[in-house]
Amino acid sequence: MIPTVVWGTGNVGRAAIRAVDAHPALELAAVLVHDPAKDGRDAGELAGLDRVLGVAATRDTASVLAARPRALVYAASGDIRPDEALADVTAAVRTGAVVVTPALYPLYDQRNAPPEFRDPVRTAVAEGGGSLFVSGVDPGWGNDVLPLLISGLGTTVEAVRCQEIFDYSTYEQEDSVRHLVGMGHPMEYEPPMLAPSVPTMVWGGQIRLMARALGVELDEIHETLERRPLDTTVTTRTMGVFEAGTQGAVRFEVRGLVGGEPRIVVEHITRIHPSCAPDWPNPPDGAGAHRVIIEGRPRIEVTVEATDEGENRSAGGNATAVGRLVNAIDWLVEAEPGLYDALDVPLRPAVGRIGRRPS
Repeated sequence: MIPTVVWGTGNVGRAAIRAVDAHPALELAAVLVHDPAKDGRDAGELAGLDRVLGVAATRDTASVLAARPRALVYAASGDIRPDEALADVTAAVRTGAVVVTPALYPLYDQRNAPPEFRDPVRTAVAEGGGSLFVSGVDPGWGNDVLPLLISGLGTTVEAVRCQEIFDYSTYEQEDSVRHLVGMGHPMEYEPPMLAPSVPTMVWGGQIRLMARALGVELDEIHETLERRPLDTTVTTRTMGVFEAGTQGAVRFEVRGLVGGEPRIVVEHITRIHPSCAPDWPNPPDGAGAHRVIIEGRPRIEVTVEATDEGENRSAGGNATAVGRLVNAIDWLVEAEPGLYDALDVPLRPAVGRIGRRPS
């Protein structure tokens, strides 16, 4: 068994605890939390399981890392604290741990990552013998291994489009939805996640990764953005009221141009209520989905719907993103120490988990 730590118990961390607990090769060794109210609580309770796991959450990061865990899932956010997240991750890698995380999006395409992100990790690998694999929570597989796999089913490929289409009214991360993305703010508000160049900073690595796999040279990466206001005031179950006239829907594209044409595209269409921007693409059930479209011959379209924590589509997306990361741990333990990306790490079958009932 591989002793594995989960660092963080938010949307990603809850799913990570469940995934580690379910994996036949992994053993949950510790859970790190920031909130004093979570300190000492059992990991099973924090993960929403119906049983005790016998692992009490702790805020003592130094002691957990001093125990030199073999693996660590870094589930704390890196959106607004990238420097702190990088410091946390490199500290874990320096202990010799295999670390998997969605938090450091500049490292999605690690070969072309900025030196200020790549170099500290490489130094930590050299000093401690650990490894790092970064894949997105949006989810990463929807913008790398899935479209690349499907592209291989075609005769000709004109363009690859990856879509995330979601109603965020049930999403339990209010700061991100309201302040980073701008839902519920006046239309003159400038959401940090939608500022020029930020979408490319977040998703450009996945565009470059796919281009590398497909053997094409990008001219440049270009962004488009549309925002729509709410026509009426709406009330959500988890985040309260969003007033009429405030931002209710966002659609943006990060486009990889080849020969002046958008050939590799990551598109996000998010709403706070289904009534906003009804003319934009909608998920099949109205809640959420991830879709890959291969324009070519034949035209191929694959839509993936995942649910978790009841019927929560956003939680399902988080869970599949976490599954990609956690299921890579045993492979990474056997691999050489290093910095890995989605083209390096194979997509693993669910060995030993068929027929097991979730708790």
